[in-house]
Amino acid sequence: MTQDTPKSSDTLASAGIDAGALDKETQRKVEEYIEQEEGAANRLSGWTGHLITVLAVIMTLFHLYAAYDIVPTQELRPIHVGFVMLLIFLLYPVALRFRDRIRWWDVATALIGVATMAYLVMGGDDLTDRASLPNQTDIMVGAVFIVLILEATRRTTGPIMPVVGILFILYAMFGPYLPAPWTHRGYDAERLVGHLFMTLEGIFGSAVDVSSSLIILFTIFGAILQFSGAGKFFIDFSFSAMGGKSTSSGRAIVLSSFLLGGPSGSGVATTVTIGSVAWPMLKKAGYVASAAGGLLAAGGLGAIISPPVLGAAAFLIAEFLKISYLDVIRMAAIPTVLYYFCLLAMVELDAGKYNIANVDLGKRESLWVLTKRYGYHFSSLISIVVLMLLGFSPVLSVFWATVAAIVVSYCRRETALTPKKLIDALAAGSIGVLGTAATCASAGIIVGVVTLTGLGLKFSAIAIAYAGGSLVLTAIYTALIVWIVGLAVPVTASYIICAVIAAPALIKLGVPDYAAHMFIFYYAVLSEVSPPTALSPFAAAAITGADPYRTTLQSWKYTMPAFLVPFVFVLDPTGIGLLLEIPKGGDWTQVVLVTLATAVGIWAYAGATQGWLLGKTGWPVRIGLIVGGTLLLFPTLIDAFFDIVTVEQIGPLKIAGLMLTFGLAVFQKLRARAAAAA
Repeated sequence: MTQDTPKSSDTLASAGIDAGALDKETQRKVEEYIEQEEGAANRLSGWTGHLITVLAVIMTLFHLYAAYDIVPTQELRPIHVGFVMLLIFLLYPVALRFRDRIRWWDVATALIGVATMAYLVMGGDDLTDRASLPNQTDIMVGAVFIVLILEATRRTTGPIMPVVGILFILYAMFGPYLPAPWTHRGYDAERLVGHLFMTLEGIFGSAVDVSSSLIILFTIFGAILQFSGAGKFFIDFSFSAMGGKSTSSGRAIVLSSFLLGGPSGSGVATTVTIGSVAWPMLKKAGYVASAAGGLLAAGGLGAIISPPVLGAAAFLIAEFLKISYLDVIRMAAIPTVLYYFCLLAMVELDAGKYNIANVDLGKRESLWVLTKRYGYHFSSLISIVVLMLLGFSPVLSVFWATVAAIVVSYCRRETALTPKKLIDALAAGSIGVLGTAATCASAGIIVGVVTLTGLGLKFSAIAIAYAGGSLVLTAIYTALIVWIVGLAVPVTASYIICAVIAAPALIKLGVPDYAAHMFIFYYAVLSEVSPPTALSPFAAAAITGADPYRTTLQSWKYTMPAFLVPFVFVLDPTGIGLLLEIPKGGDWTQVVLVTLATAVGIWAYAGATQGWLLGKTGWPVRIGLIVGGTLLLFPTLIDAFFDIVTVEQIGPLKIAGLMLTFGLAVFQKLRARAAAAA
């Protein structure tokens, strides 16, 4: 974000993308997809651009201060939301045709939003004490604030999330008139506004807590890395590390997606940043446009599930489960490795299927020289985990990692955060969190209504009843619900909604709470490659020139084997080993075995999905691979249809799946040799 913010190509620059690598039409399309994810900001210049930058820097400095010193919760959350509303109403227009300047109504709504937060902070304990019996002023101010939060969310993420919030409010108010089992006592405006506005159980609940303390700090950290040139180094490092094999271009996509995605946490930005550099090489190697776009989108999707940052929803998992963020990183470690293993398996299969050629990745510095010159960029990433292992809180860990990133940027002149670059980075840190913060605040309406009405327990009882008490069917229904919700709202909102509504059903059937929440998190992430909100594949298609929906199908092909993994830690009694939790009565051996079995199962599904293993696979072999993969990944799925699987039978079934998979691989190898000899 520059001080004159933002002009036509600033949307790309704020995402760390070299606009010069794209033609004008591609730039326009890519900007549209980024704006769909992050909101379409005003195109400001002059003193208004400087004003936005100053306000954003002040917001960043306040949150850095709050990370280092203690700011009371009842002050931090409203001040955070006040900053968010102020910047959103000044930076994001009420409609696209008003993008040229700030209108009077934008200033008015921004000031009213700040005034409502000032009312809340200045009210102190007296205001919170009367939450169950608010006075008329409380109700009026609270109602105005709720409307403004919904409008701020609409400006940044579109109309669907505000509509969902309104529907939940209507559900709370008209409960007595609904048919069973959805009926409840109902709540009037006085009770509802008091609960949502004046307590820490509504809008200012766990979602805003995480947004104000963790999400914004990691966004600031990502902006510092971006402006110090770390993103460019991660891409150069990946391409230099891959050598000149036929799979080198695809492998470079996977590695750079992991390195760049970890600190960015944005699927679209990661996809476009890498795609603008890598598409010419993928094309030269022999990838068709849709397959290249699918691989780029799949790599970008990994940004949301890659430690140490993951996506915003990962911070919410820690808050909902009352565990440390380090525990979430630990639980995400093996699934992340398996996800990228799936992508690498697909790349290897692509090499045979598309007859990928060796491609010159261009004149690049050697890996050793590159690491010697710029390897200090890794230090800040590593420091986050090291500090948490030493006992620092996640908030302090990312604070000191941010300080470290600023300091080490001065190791070389070209990466040094000069005053102008530092100001731009600090401003971009706060501006980058606005859409997520507004979503978290709106999601607080949903969480507040669910806790007030007991909707979560009602919904879980209904889901279990429809599934006939079957864990397998309940898991399938839950995955479908999360996926459908994710089609309409961002990942963070999708996770929050389904965590309070759908997770209780899985937990009631014996799934550990952490496994249920991780299951929902991964299927919420899947919405990133699911139309109509498949922004990552659509952005990749804009770069490659492929059909967006064909590219989306290709991204599904690349990601689907990995997204079967969450069923393992829900349906398999030993599956929690994938979350680095020792199964009951087991040991670390079972963690290793379930990880290896899952990896082979993913490979089997990858071969079936690609129609290529060690050669072209006919339908009998593809069906055999699906059967083998199913036996390895979730043999209890058979139990849903035949009621024959016991815990003792899981081991032999996995062995059968292993033998079938490797048997088919040997068959393919022998057939390929015979064809070559002929």
